[in-house]
Amino acid sequence: MKSITMKLRTLALPAIAMLSLSVCVLAQAPQATPPPPSAPRTVQFPKPIEKTLPNGLRVVVVQRSEMPLISAQLLIKSGGEVDPADLSGAADMTAALLTRGTNTRTATQIAEAVEALGGSINSAARWDSSVVGVDVMSSRIGAALGILADVVRNPAFKDEEIDRLRRQYLNNLKVALGQPGAIARFAAARLVYRDAPYGHPLSGTPESLPRIKRDDITRLHGMFYRPDNAILVIGGDITPESGFAIAEKYFGDWQKPANELPRMTMTTPASEAGNRRILVIDMPDAGQAAVLAVRRGINRGSPDYFRGIVSNSILNGYSGRLNWEIRVKRGLSYGAGSALDTRRWAGSFSASAQTKNESGAEVASLTLAEISKLASGDLPDSELTTRKASLNGGFARALETTGGLVSQVSSLAIYGVNFDQINQFVSSVQAVKAADVKNFAATNLNIDSTSLIVVGDAKKFLPELQKAFPQVEVIKASELDLNSATLRRAVSKN
Repeated sequence: MKSITMKLRTLALPAIAMLSLSVCVLAQAPQATPPPPSAPRTVQFPKPIEKTLPNGLRVVVVQRSEMPLISAQLLIKSGGEVDPADLSGAADMTAALLTRGTNTRTATQIAEAVEALGGSINSAARWDSSVVGVDVMSSRIGAALGILADVVRNPAFKDEEIDRLRRQYLNNLKVALGQPGAIARFAAARLVYRDAPYGHPLSGTPESLPRIKRDDITRLHGMFYRPDNAILVIGGDITPESGFAIAEKYFGDWQKPANELPRMTMTTPASEAGNRRILVIDMPDAGQAAVLAVRRGINRGSPDYFRGIVSNSILNGYSGRLNWEIRVKRGLSYGAGSALDTRRWAGSFSASAQTKNESGAEVASLTLAEISKLASGDLPDSELTTRKASLNGGFARALETTGGLVSQVSSLAIYGVNFDQINQFVSSVQAVKAADVKNFAATNLNIDSTSLIVVGDAKKFLPELQKAFPQVEVIKASELDLNSATLRRAVSKN
């Protein structure tokens, strides 16, 4: 009897296993149609409180007490756009050097002091601003802010640190200039901004970096690093009163220079059909081709800002139209997307993908076609709702951390945008209609005035590209000049 029972159990085990596997497979099988996103929820982020010190320093404090952490950023309202014409990369080098030694601390001592606080410090230039930031526990914010004030106000700019940083920048640039995607991005800036300040690479060029000397760096620091050109944003487990007090302690005696702050205006070329360029940068040894469509965009203060970011969200992201058409449907790329870069003056819009050299022309045409459809094709409510949900979700996730909240407040402060926009973001996105997207695309994303860049082994895609774009111009990678709006190295007359 016992033997019969054991046999029955043995026979039953495979059946049970198969049934369990079937249930598991059914449970894991994806739905044919994903559920629609739920209705967006209103989120209230803490309200920033601000005060301007007598020396002109604007101080912004945003209190969030859930965690005993503080993030602080000192922003200079000048970035790569103030680089002298022949010294691109100077502002970025100046910012990066701040944490590499002061009049009283070496770079190693700065790093050790911040590490002893359990914190971190970083500095860099961007377009329109230069930033030094610290992240630390709230109980140690005083010591951390003391270090931040020291590196901003008293940098040593030692020659050995300048030379070391220059070598790092040149090495990074050498690597970048071997990558089709990086070359396309560098060239895109010149196509949009030409010789205007935004046109040069933020981190410099192989020709400009060796020209930057200590005097250039100290001159730039003295000209722009001043309290009436700065904003201090402190966020986290701190009250506004405490934030203002600590700002006064470490920055209250920062003297405002007697001379006026240099003022600059920027005229950026309009994107017009006559200014459009179809450019091939020939890299015979490139394993793949980079395709990039680019044109002038909008500035951060534009009333079209929310229409713009919603329009871009239709094209961008894994489920965006570009990736769906180029990667998912056709398998021509590992990823395709777009970006709407807004700045103090005009920003830019770009769409990009990397593909096999042989499919470079096809991907270029597909990219422009998808941009064009945004203005002329249908935009179903189901698609618009999903892309809005993705946009709102990304915004909320970015604000989950103290550092993310401070970065968002800092961006609004730099561009003079009302802080209320943080809590109005979701409703502003939801207010954008399909007609708004189509109108924005028709006005601001017209492909007839959008330039196109393809970087790769030209012999494998140029004939096909010329069928669609007879006006193609070709520049050999060895003759590329990022210091000029023409992008062509001048021919020596000797």
